[in-house]
Amino acid sequence: MMKSSKNRRHFLKNFALGCIGATALPAVVTAKSTEAGSEADGTAAAGKAPGGRGFNESYKGRYIDRVAFPIGGIGAGMFCIEGTGAISHMSVRHNPEMFFEPAMFAAISIKGMPDGARVLEQQIPGWKKFGQRDAGLGGTGGATWGLPRFAEAAFKARFPFADISLKDPAMPLAVNIKGWSPFVPTDEDNSSLPVGALEYQFTNTGKSPQEFVFSYNTRNFMRQGDAGNHISSLKNGFILSQETIATAPEKQGHFAIFTTDDATVTDHCWFRGGWFDSLSMIWNTVKAAEVKNNPPVEKDAPGASLFVPFRLKPGEKKTIRLLMAWYVPDSKLRIGDDASGDHPGQPRFHRPWYSSRFKDINEVADYWKTNYDTLQQKTSLFTNAFYKSTLPPEVTEAVAANLTILKSATVMRQYDGRFWCWEGSGDNWGSCHGSCTHVWNYAQAVPHLFPALERSLRNTEFRENQNADGHQGFRANIPISPLVHNFHAAADGQLGGIMKVYRDWRISGDNDWLKTIYPAVKTSMDYCIRTWDPRRKGVVEEPHHNTYDIEFWGPTGMCTSFYLGALKAFTLMGKHLGNDVADYAALYENGKKFLETTLFNGEYFIQKIQWTGLNAPDPAKAQSFHTHYSEEAQRLLQAEGPKYQYGEGCLSDGILGSWIARVCGMDEPVDAAKTKSHLLAVHKYNLKKDLSAHANPQRPTFALGNEGGLLLCSWPKGGMLSLPFVYSNEVWTGIEYQVASHLMFMGEVEKGLEIVRACRSRYDGSVRNPFNEYECGHWYARAMSSYGMLQGLTGVRYDAVDGTLFIDSKVGDFTSFISTDKGFGTVSLRNGKPSLQVAYGAIPVKQAVVAGKTMQLG
Repeated sequence: MMKSSKNRRHFLKNFALGCIGATALPAVVTAKSTEAGSEADGTAAAGKAPGGRGFNESYKGRYIDRVAFPIGGIGAGMFCIEGTGAISHMSVRHNPEMFFEPAMFAAISIKGMPDGARVLEQQIPGWKKFGQRDAGLGGTGGATWGLPRFAEAAFKARFPFADISLKDPAMPLAVNIKGWSPFVPTDEDNSSLPVGALEYQFTNTGKSPQEFVFSYNTRNFMRQGDAGNHISSLKNGFILSQETIATAPEKQGHFAIFTTDDATVTDHCWFRGGWFDSLSMIWNTVKAAEVKNNPPVEKDAPGASLFVPFRLKPGEKKTIRLLMAWYVPDSKLRIGDDASGDHPGQPRFHRPWYSSRFKDINEVADYWKTNYDTLQQKTSLFTNAFYKSTLPPEVTEAVAANLTILKSATVMRQYDGRFWCWEGSGDNWGSCHGSCTHVWNYAQAVPHLFPALERSLRNTEFRENQNADGHQGFRANIPISPLVHNFHAAADGQLGGIMKVYRDWRISGDNDWLKTIYPAVKTSMDYCIRTWDPRRKGVVEEPHHNTYDIEFWGPTGMCTSFYLGALKAFTLMGKHLGNDVADYAALYENGKKFLETTLFNGEYFIQKIQWTGLNAPDPAKAQSFHTHYSEEAQRLLQAEGPKYQYGEGCLSDGILGSWIARVCGMDEPVDAAKTKSHLLAVHKYNLKKDLSAHANPQRPTFALGNEGGLLLCSWPKGGMLSLPFVYSNEVWTGIEYQVASHLMFMGEVEKGLEIVRACRSRYDGSVRNPFNEYECGHWYARAMSSYGMLQGLTGVRYDAVDGTLFIDSKVGDFTSFISTDKGFGTVSLRNGKPSLQVAYGAIPVKQAVVAGKTMQLG
């Protein structure tokens, strides 16, 4: 790591000067029909994490142990390819199954070579070896772990591509595996397919020709019972199936595995027997470099294999494409009370979007095979554009790693295509339902990459989730339907939604959409004022539920900054539509003054705890979530006030609404100097390089021991309460990234990067999966705040309403990725001159504004 900010700035400047030049901005830029591969990598030599692995570089040795990279479509389910090459996390039934490792494996055999058969994976990581994961008789992966494997592997991610190289000194063969699934920003449908692929490339490194047999082998892991399970034929492969059961239609499911190689031979039915017979017999076949051509049987086939024999001369290569597709049209997922009852024609339970697009597994498999090359080319255009970045490698790594959330079981699309999400994925259940507004506030990737999906969240929030009074529920039903309003609104979620309407309008340029949704936004804004600021002080004063799952009592810097941002956004939208918004503008000015004086202690923003003189009842009698007032708590209430506040604390989210406003395309609603002072205090007091002496009785596994991280809160000037808010001692990656991004906006690049390095060093593959930043569940949505660092470092933002490209670089010259409503590509700044290269679609730029200076173009 760089030893000083000066050295780091010198590094960043030289780093940026190495970027490839681009052409000047035309008035309207459209994508060129150029073809690109997934190997492009414009990043320079990466900085090193503690321990030696370079950020944005390959994972090897101990760093590969926990790597698991999601493959699948948005809302379609997933499986992971591990750093070793194994398949795990098989979650294709609309429910997370984090530890489901089906007994499926690829293998290579060399004819005539003793011990010339290997599973196409590295040796089993040590953490898997202890415990009875599988006695060998069931359907999980443990049964295969005793089979021979390659000696070593290296894993490199270039999202959404995962590249694995396998080596073994005993094998005259080099193996490379490429796992991927389509990901084309602005094309949400082709990015939501229930498909994935593994491409196996073999190179004969020996001195003589060799004959090989590639095989892919699996138990029927789709089997859900004794009735209706079978393995059927598909060209160059097979389909694992569980047919529908009258009393349990959700158990129907199909998983296709096939190649594009017409030399493929298929064994549709493994040996049927007891004990370990099936796996033993198929390994005998693999070891002997044989192929088997068994036809399908009516039912109870334990597993299936496909074989591809081939011959290679010394130095010759062969690639085998293995395609996978799945189809599970029904589920038993239904959450929430519908205020209007069941709707004719609407499914009672969740059905995935792809079931409305394809009628069966054969249609999915055919579409995947027919469009494979085109989808790979378009996906590669994204990958090449994204990795042309000259931004610091820890930022590139963090942003890309968290894009995997969009391929995880955390996200879903219901039958009509609308986005619906968990907060994260539990081990075997969705964690915290309903596209939770106060968590998804932080996530900045979807509005830029897939704006139509993001706007569908706004439509749900301001229609099904909002009643006539303006109360907005923060958790949507599934299937999406009108809510029963029986709990608090979330102040940060509802106010953040108003800012996000502004953001989504500017990204899309859709004035008609704004006109349509604006009346509901006004109803929401008026509800927020009545409920949390009834005395019209311009501050959120009444108890307000928020992302910490409790209510803050009295005005807080955190939610008042949301309030000011929402008032600002509402005023800007209202003026655009020709409405009188003077009262809202005046309220904003009152609140801004209060926040910058009463709620600012000279260094950072605080909370003024208040629980008397409000409209709300006694805290002990108020509706809350797990906030029980025992006799002891009643005494604490009288001494300190309500439980779960932060008071004089330095809250990492203490000026969060100002960051939300910034990433939503507005000027920050709070004094810049005071905001910067708060962020510097957060960095000073809350960032810990070693947590060994830190006491955390809450959820410590996010960061603990000698690891570093950014605490949610600290009390450097005293005043820590006996029971501060319930997560106060924890470390959340989503907050780390929003603080880092906000520091970058303020020009404090090195301090922001220091937080990012602390975070990504915890996710280096040795203990935690680098592609699974967890909070309340795996692949936690808040971590997509990382995408905001692209804007924080470069100031790059495209406004489709005015056709303006904004740039305000904090790192000098740069090249960085940009995605808009109609296309994506790269933006570069060299010697103060901007350029835009569109890789896909179109970005109709009329002018650029660089550090406040307007440049007319074309």
